[in-house]
Amino acid sequence: MSDLNLIEFHASSTQSMSGSARVPGDKSISHRSIMMGSIAEGTTEVEGFLEGEDALATMNAFRALGVKIEGPDKGRVKVHGVGMHGLKAPRQVLDCGNSGTSMRLMSGLLAGQDFDCMLTGDSSLGKRPMKRVIDPLVLMGARIEAQEGGRPPLHIHGRTTLKAIDYVLPMASAQVKSCVLLAGLYAEGTTTVTEPAVTRDHTERMLRGFGVEVTTEGSRASVKGGQTLKATKIDVPSDISSAAFFMVAASIARKRTLP
Repeated sequence: MSDLNLIEFHASSTQSMSGSARVPGDKSISHRSIMMGSIAEGTTEVEGFLEGEDALATMNAFRALGVKIEGPDKGRVKVHGVGMHGLKAPRQVLDCGNSGTSMRLMSGLLAGQDFDCMLTGDSSLGKRPMKRVIDPLVLMGARIEAQEGGRPPLHIHGRTTLKAIDYVLPMASAQVKSCVLLAGLYAEGTTTVTEPAVTRDHTERMLRGFGVEVTTEGSRASVKGGQTLKATKIDVPSDISSAAFFMVAASIARKRTLP
């Protein structure tokens, strides 16, 4: 034990708390701002982008796909969209790091491209099954190769014609729903996803913000293929889970000053 460098931390109680803070942006919306901004026409400006490893993995992947992205600089990002069919074949494997969101949603977008690509990740992501997104994409006509059990890396073959499907999710998942809807942008016809339980609707809301017509009715969401995304401005809201620490601290302090 004598050879270890020990670090001591000291905490003291306080009777008051004051100040203001903006907590980090929402990760799910940060991911989608890069993805949709990349296939939009024009330059999408993003404020409050979460500069975490997962969202940065998405950003780096789209840079490898030929998209010019400025930033992040204190949460500010500019995505110079290349349009629905402007992505380029990557020269290397696309590394999603530990981000399942990156891999699942990008699978939907990349299934409709005219080039092949491979998605991989770290050892942890490599153990997570992707069959939930592979199955509906294959039904749409995509060609995807994976390891046993549908595990990464995923080899997505381009130059295929996707067809719309009416898909009922076996289990509620916003990521799988988003994957199918994004693939539906490249499909012939109208793609519909029905959920067994309502999940977050970030993708549907953001697609509308980019000018895409999305129809929702109860647990069903539909998108017609062939639509064009138009660049927009996005102010990523702060993540409520990151704000929890400050909320609890303010609630238990005897004296507190609110901004």
